[in-house]
Amino acid sequence: MTAATPDSAPGILRYLYGYYAWFAFTCCAGSAALMAFLLPGLNRRRGAAGRCARAFFRLAGIRTEVRGLERLPQGHCVVVANHSSYLDGVILQAFLPPRFSYVIKSEMRNVPIAHFFLRRIGSRFVERFEAAASARDARRLLRAADNGESLAFFPEGTFLGQPGLGKFHSGAFATAIKGAAPLVPVVIHGSRAILPTGAMLPRRGDLGIDILDPVTPDHPSFARHKSLAKHARQQILEVLDEPDLLAADRS
Repeated sequence: MTAATPDSAPGILRYLYGYYAWFAFTCCAGSAALMAFLLPGLNRRRGAAGRCARAFFRLAGIRTEVRGLERLPQGHCVVVANHSSYLDGVILQAFLPPRFSYVIKSEMRNVPIAHFFLRRIGSRFVERFEAAASARDARRLLRAADNGESLAFFPEGTFLGQPGLGKFHSGAFATAIKGAAPLVPVVIHGSRAILPTGAMLPRRGDLGIDILDPVTPDHPSFARHKSLAKHARQQILEVLDEPDLLAADRS
């Protein structure tokens, strides 16, 4: 057998790490799904999902640093985070308290195992393309916030291959205003480098999560969801080490 050359060895190691990371994720996700099936009580299922997510990052050797956790209000609130990778939902599940419901695109209903798991941990699904269903799901979110439920959104709706922060949709901000819930911007660093768009195998890297100062939506400056969204987006841009994708449209 021919020995690996110095140039090929790092590539082989990256492949080996990627397959190992997927194996670790499969084991942890399977454990989370089993606990979601077996455990009674939503908080228990969410707690188990969070522990499994943290176990994955430890097993994969992905170092994580969470800054500002003390800024999360003790009561209900709405979290909005930047979105750059499929890992982002796992990250929030791992490091936010288990009281949060995650707002997920409705296409996940077509993935049976994922849909079952997400439903069992109390995720809420929103239609993005069909107007009547989208309005119905928006009303459900407004009622949830009005009833004191804590919700977590990715207000960009999806992620792009190019680095940067995209346009924010209004749902999270209308929900915060309707529920009189503090809005908490969260910045995720490093997930794009670990699992970029189109990549099949994860790469080794570090993660950072910055929880920023909450915004009180009943302030007169934020009476409209557009002004609240603009303020939260600017807060995220000031900490995120990626460009503003809307800057070109304004120039």
